[in-house]
Amino acid sequence: MPTDRLKRRWNATGRRDERPLVVAAKIDNALRLSAVDAKAAKLGLAPGRALADARAMIPELAVIGANEKADLKLLEAIADWCERYTPLCALDAPHGLLLDVTGAAHLFGGEQAMLSEIRRAIGSQGFAVRLALAGTAVAARALAHYAPGTIVTPGGEADAVAKLPVEALQADHTIVHALRRAGLKTIGQIAARQRSELTARFGSAFVTLLDCALGKAETPLNPRNPLPDCMAERRFAEPVVTEAVIAETILSLAAAVASVLEKRGQGARRIEACFFRADGATRRIAIETGAAVRDPAIVGRLLREKLDALSDPLDPGFGFDLIRLSVSLAQAAQAPATGFDTNENDKDIAFLIDRLAARFGAHRISRFLQQDTHIPEAEAVTIPAQEKPKLEWSARAKGEPPRRPLRLFARPEPIEVLSEAPDGPPLRFRWRRAAHNVSRAEGPERIAMEWWRAPQPTRDYFRVEDEAGHRFWLYRDGIPAREIAHPRWYVHGVFA
Repeated sequence: MPTDRLKRRWNATGRRDERPLVVAAKIDNALRLSAVDAKAAKLGLAPGRALADARAMIPELAVIGANEKADLKLLEAIADWCERYTPLCALDAPHGLLLDVTGAAHLFGGEQAMLSEIRRAIGSQGFAVRLALAGTAVAARALAHYAPGTIVTPGGEADAVAKLPVEALQADHTIVHALRRAGLKTIGQIAARQRSELTARFGSAFVTLLDCALGKAETPLNPRNPLPDCMAERRFAEPVVTEAVIAETILSLAAAVASVLEKRGQGARRIEACFFRADGATRRIAIETGAAVRDPAIVGRLLREKLDALSDPLDPGFGFDLIRLSVSLAQAAQAPATGFDTNENDKDIAFLIDRLAARFGAHRISRFLQQDTHIPEAEAVTIPAQEKPKLEWSARAKGEPPRRPLRLFARPEPIEVLSEAPDGPPLRFRWRRAAHNVSRAEGPERIAMEWWRAPQPTRDYFRVEDEAGHRFWLYRDGIPAREIAHPRWYVHGVFA
């Protein structure tokens, strides 16, 4: 795979290099080959050989340093694309993939047709592919390396791997060397020995590995992405590129998913659309909702909002040959109650929040949650707007002027008192380099800080209005002649 990655990049840039290509890495304090292309392999080179020996054999060798991060990124991209065959796809580093295709082969015309399709599709992207199908991951890996194209019938793993060399188990090289010295050169020869003998000599981990290769045991597959609650997909005989067809496909898939969710009495909270391009690229678009929904029109509109807001627009390239819609988070949903007093405003607001979250991101849309405190700056906190906590804001009487500003300053700003009345608000003060003459005032509203926190002065708040009609919310730090002899004044907010 590393040499295929380099050649794909060279082809994209128009570079031509007909020399045998190898990738070198530092292994056991020496530069050794970690990957070779087909030309180098035909000339007798193989991974593990010292680079100095390889150069002595082939002086015109093209040598590139290993880049494990780039290889892993490419392997993950191939794994994303392979999810068109099954959502259960796991990495088998450094250059392999494991696909659990249980119950999926019939969708592609059978197991042989499925392997042929995977080989053709990945091979057309410039990769050398070796595949095998077996009941366990260890058996499939061993067959893919030493007997590619093998399809093992259920329960036939032991016979299929019996003639493979011990290296096919990919055990530690010291164990492989010890098996060779003992005359055990094939997996079948090892399987014929007593388990107690093998455990005493090589450990229980090796015996478990052997049982997995023989189909007697299996380790769980760790897929890259969790299995969705439900999904629907559409394959196209010819790749599609037009926005109208893509939008219509998303709407029809949303209707199919909604039918499944309705039977379960559920709704979707997180929905993901995955677009598989014909050239091997994939693109995932996810949306979240504040409440469980299953209306196809709502899902389609939210996905369109997300697509329109992408900084990197969805590029169909040569076209999408598969579009999948999956629900990664579903919750129980109750049918909305209808009646004369049904409040449609709540539904409209919830939909607006979901649209804004799809366009700008859920973390950028917030709402205020009231706190059980009388301290002004701690009276409310912001939470994601798509969360729906119980709100208990106290409503003021109709026509009553607001007692506090709707929006406070992040930090109270100090003011300079130019003239002050005894035990009252300033008669004249300067704020932000502008002087204000107070014409009307109301207060004080005395607020004491929590006693369990660090000692802080008591605050006296006043609502004042200057001659120009501007209204301010001022407070004094400390009560005169009691706590602080010369208290400081601040403006904490302004009224609209």
